[in-house]
Parts: sequence; C-alpha cells; structure tokens
Amino acid sequence: MLKPAVVTRAEPPGGPLSRELERLGVPVLRWPAIGIVPADTTELAQALKGVAFDWIVLTSRHGVAALTELLPAPPPGARIAAVGPASAAALRERGWPVHLTGEAGADSLLRAFEAAGIGGRRILHPASSRALPALGDGLKRLGAEVVSVEAYRTVPASLDVESCRATLARGDIGAVTFASPSAVSELEHALGCGDFRRLLTAAAAVAIGPTTAHELTVRGVLPVVAEPHTLRGLAMSCYALARGIDPGCRGESVHHAAHGAERNEKP
Repeated sequence: MLKPAVVTRAEPPGGPLSRELERLGVPVLRWPAIGIVPADTTELAQALKGVAFDWIVLTSRHGVAALTELLPAPPPGARIAAVGPASAAALRERGWPVHLTGEAGADSLLRAFEAAGIGGRRILHPASSRALPALGDGLKRLGAEVVSVEAYRTVPASLDVESCRATLARGDIGAVTFASPSAVSELEHALGCGDFRRLLTAAAAVAIGPTTAHELTVRGVLPVVAEPHTLRGLAMSCYALARGIDPGCRGESVHHAAHGAERNEKP
C-alpha cells in the first residue's frame, strides 16, 4: 500500500486534490492549514463601477467566485487574464472568456503580459487578503496602472495539531502537498518550526509551482515542483514519489503507471 499524502489546501473531504490522489490509489491525510472566507466586496464593487479597466487578472478560483458573483458577464471592453489553468477553467465554467493565461505563478503571467504589451493599460486584480506583491509590482514595472482589491480572505485553519504530531511520530507519511505560499507558512506556524522541519525531513514536500516552492526553499526545504503546475500535477508527483519514480521525468513512465492505477480503480 502506498504511503499517504498530506493535503494542506483549503478543500472539503473529497475535494479536487483529494479526489485526484485517491484516484491514483494514494491515501489522503487532510491537514488543512488555511481556510478561505468571504471578504467585504464593497471596494471591489465600487472599482467595477468606476473607470473602465482594460484587463482583469484572476489568480485563483476564489477570486473568480467573488468577481462572478458581482458580475454575470465581463465588463464591456475588458480582457481577462488568469494565472494557471485552474483559474482559467473556473472562469470558463462561468461563461467568461480567457484571453491570456500564465502557466502558474506571477512570473509566467508577467512574461505573457510583457509579450502582449500593457503600457498605459488599467488592470484590476481581485486578490486574496494575503496576496504577494510580485504580480502587482511586476505589472507596474511593465507600465500598467494596477488596482488591487481584496476579494476574499485567507485565514489560518483550526488544525488538529496533536493528531498531526502523532501521525508524524509513526513515520507514515509519503508526501506533503502545498498549493499556496500561505499553506506553507500556516502549517509551519501550527506545527512549530521543529515539527515542521521533522515532517519535511521524513516526507517529501511537493509544491504546485515556483512561488510556493520559494516559500519552502527559504525555510531550507528542497521541494519537488509539480509538473504541470496544477492539482493534477501535484497528485501525479505524489504518486510518482510513492512508486519510486522520478517525479521530474517527462517520459511515459509516470503517466503509464498512473493510467494503470486509474484503470484498476474500483468503481
């Protein structure tokens, strides 16, 4: 039996990452380090009623949800950009077009915007209460006027720390997944630096993309970075690690083995 993977993102039992892992036969331990709660969207509503924007940039499905609850369709003349395929998919599910997509993280979208040219453009960025400044600062360096507005709040979750420590003591963890920088910092805060380091010495840290990976490397942890930078990629990397396959392999070995695991899944 494969060792379990820890899911630290804010998702309910049977959420999207948990489903991907279980489909591959990887047991799941739910250690939600963060939670997502609604924010007061008055400022966002006012921004949308003000001067027209050339672009609206979405960096998570939570930002998509907050925006689309206020607007049934994009404002006239506004183009839509998304960081990563998950945000893009959430937009399309709600009937919104996606004109520009970054692979994952601020840097990928900034490269796409640099190629498109955004000097003098007005950009709205509905963001988390803990949004890192990299995207907004990068857009400003490219000559854009950026309005960042809080659209949702990222908060610490009530983690059962004693249960987590008991599991850690048993050594029964294969990998720990991180889908955001906030999940890294909050899990470290909840467990304490000592147990956090022991956890990620005994188990592999798997980050969804380079921004999240950076939060781990500055803490002395060398993570595996999911390829692609999606929840599916996170699950595939955990599966590869559990099977002793190099998760960075671009060949057929990981995909072939994973396809076999999914085919053999019981209905």
